Amino acid sequence: QVTLVESGGGLVQPGGSLRLSCAASGFSFSLTGLTWYRQAPGKERELVARISSDGGTRDYADSVKDRFTISRDNTKKTMSLQMNNLLPEDTAVYYCQVSLRRIPYWGQGTQVTVST
Repeated sequence: QVTLVESGGGLVQPGGSLRLSCAASGFSFSLTGLTWYRQAPGKERELVARISSDGGTRDYADSVKDRFTISRDNTKKTMSLQMNNLLPEDTAVYYCQVSLRRIPYWGQGTQVTVST
């Protein structure tokens, strides 16, 4: 059974930082690329960042480039998203996602709110 569990969300002021984590189980973690998505109220879910199975390739949405860093630990079967210089428009529910045989699996999400 594929399981993805996000953690680390919360309320932060603009300019602040948060680190999200995704703990995974139920699949060959070290052989699989992973992705962070987010969904803001009233908006479609959007890709934030993705990382290849060995961590050697990382892609980011233009809106988060140079502020967010995606990483993974294949020993611990975890993926992280370090978010710096957060902006109010980063407010959203953040999800980790994996596609296995073209079937997407999602975690339950973690809320990030950037506000004064």
